[in-house]
Amino acid sequence: MQHEESILSKLLNPLLDRWFGIHASDYIIMATFVVFAASILFTALKNLWKPNNYSHLQQTVEIGVGFIRNLLKDYVGSSGVKYQAMVGTIGIYVLFCNLLGSIPGFTSPTSNINVTAGIALITFFYYNITGARALKARYVFQFTGTNPFMAALLTPIEVLSHASRPLSLSLRLFGNIFGDHTLAAVFFTMLPVLLPIPLLGLGLFVAGIQAYVFVLLTTIYISLAVHEEH
Repeated sequence: MQHEESILSKLLNPLLDRWFGIHASDYIIMATFVVFAASILFTALKNLWKPNNYSHLQQTVEIGVGFIRNLLKDYVGSSGVKYQAMVGTIGIYVLFCNLLGSIPGFTSPTSNINVTAGIALITFFYYNITGARALKARYVFQFTGTNPFMAALLTPIEVLSHASRPLSLSLRLFGNIFGDHTLAAVFFTMLPVLLPIPLLGLGLFVAGIQAYVFVLLTTIYISLAVHEEH
């Protein structure tokens, strides 16, 4: 199925071509748009934030923050709160990217393997750096184990296991979002009147679940990285 350019790509690419002589991929434009849109939204929320304000929007944001914090406490421990900013940022970015495709004329960046691979690699480097900072030289035991006689056997297995994590993260997110939007496009073409609302609900559900799974796995990887090898 041929990918149709989003509204933003159709508007921005002629300008980019005229000013810089380049043509940006639709997914790059969408991924960049999510960064700017989320930055503007949360900067505005920060400026409008009021203590003990019980507006629906503020309560929703507080529930989201509390969810990330509790998830990190459950899996990492009380020290997990210091990873909240990074994990929350990843979760918000993935969620917004997933949801963007539910808006007519827009495309989900996470339906492209290059975008999901980029997010997965960021997660991969982050949890390894976090583990190395927390355990210092002892972090090498994550790959070799504490028994020197088993190191030759365990090291290739652990290296392969760690290397498979970004692959698994990227393929899972890409496959689910791409599959959801492809299925929606097919059924919308066949029955444009009867199916849009149920398919929109399904798309929102898939977008939320995949963002949750990505955040959960990121949290688990951080927990494994910062705790001593048993």
